[in-house]
Amino acid sequence: MKSLSVLSLNLRFGLADDGPNSWDFRKESVVKLFKTQGPDLIATQEANHFQIDFLDENLPEYSYIGRRHPAPKFWQDNILFHRKEIVCKNDLHFFLSQTPHIPSRSFGSHYPRQATLGLFHVNSQPLICINTHFDFDTPAQMGAARVIKQQLALYDEKIPAILMGDFNATPESLCYQLLTEKEVDGEKGLDFSETFKTPYPSTFHRFTGKPAGDYIDWILYRGPLRLKTHEVLQGPVDGMYPSDHFPVTAVFDL
Repeated sequence: MKSLSVLSLNLRFGLADDGPNSWDFRKESVVKLFKTQGPDLIATQEANHFQIDFLDENLPEYSYIGRRHPAPKFWQDNILFHRKEIVCKNDLHFFLSQTPHIPSRSFGSHYPRQATLGLFHVNSQPLICINTHFDFDTPAQMGAARVIKQQLALYDEKIPAILMGDFNATPESLCYQLLTEKEVDGEKGLDFSETFKTPYPSTFHRFTGKPAGDYIDWILYRGPLRLKTHEVLQGPVDGMYPSDHFPVTAVFDL
């Protein structure tokens, strides 16, 4: 494998009352999107259990990590699908809170936000991939970024890492600065690189296909990865938008 392709998509949770855009009407478009793009790693946010089951059943070439067991009936997970030839050596599901290994919420977060971390072996070399979904307010976002920083500190910083998800924040936000800079107000940052440059594309469209929000779905990376291509996929699939967010993709040379 000479390159690694990734895709991130907020699925829009399947229990939402979205009328003609409800999960049952668009679930086939999601599967077709994933099969057509064929990424090596897929990060999905807001996945209800029946959405995970459907994707697992219809994507036999993938395995996944990040499902909470047991979970409340209406729970939403951040799932990382990976091609079966990519070996997952270790996986970690944690909450973006002061007690990351106990179901919880902190920092004024509206919801118990979480992240899924996988340590993969690609070409026998280690690679970390994190899939997450941040809350809406700055204190919660900064707290979440610091929890991810703490969890990454458990691994050798030389291991290449990819951080994907719905951050509910723009590149002007403080949490973005902490994730992408070497230092922020005396605090060591995570020094991730950005896949997109200004002017940043919209990644939210409310099932209209027309930009209705800012650039909030990111793919960040660090370490010996070279960005080849990146794209926000704005078109429908068989006349149906797979989600109210646009899928975001990137390909890296290893």
